[in-house]
Amino acid sequence: MISVEGLRHRYGDRQVLALDAWRAAAGEHWLVLGASGSGKTTLLCIVGGLLRPSAGRVAVGGQDLAALPGAALDRFRGSRIGFVPQKLHLIPSLGVEDNLVLAQYLAGVAQDRARVAAVLGTLGIADRAQARPAELSHGQAQRVAVARAVINRPQLILADEPTSNLDDAQCAQAVELLESQAAACVATLVIATHDQRVRARFAKRIEL
Repeated sequence: MISVEGLRHRYGDRQVLALDAWRAAAGEHWLVLGASGSGKTTLLCIVGGLLRPSAGRVAVGGQDLAALPGAALDRFRGSRIGFVPQKLHLIPSLGVEDNLVLAQYLAGVAQDRARVAAVLGTLGIADRAQARPAELSHGQAQRVAVARAVINRPQLILADEPTSNLDDAQCAQAVELLESQAAACVATLVIATHDQRVRARFAKRIEL
């Protein structure tokens, strides 16, 4: 599913990421660990096709990301990769349902409100479908972000620091939610975090 070779990324003269090799098979669950500034977010952005690396090769589902021009990469990312960012970036002027329909539209897939309703129901927030992001609790907003990540049945789900600022119970719930949704999509799951509470749940880990 994920194949990384000789990956390097620099910002100016500063190298922020170096990863010689990494393989993650379809359906596996991985944890990327490291202190703040170690390159975790950079790695997720590169694997997710949001950032072009300074050097190296990244393939997702057998597709070399460097071989895709901008528009094709956008379509590939929208239909194959789900991303849960640390800052959720929900569109404040749209309700929950329309945030998810927009994710379908931007990926170039059919706008399926029945699929939206089913995902919201699975996540226990069907009653918030018409709510705006400002009307949601933090936990509800996080579930909407997860819904947006899985709405197009991705092959890969990436989550950046999903447990930051959560207490122990909320931390466990957030990870269980991501694991269950990855299983529902038969997707590879990669979580980047510095939260050591999550470590014991994952047998497969990278430390940056």
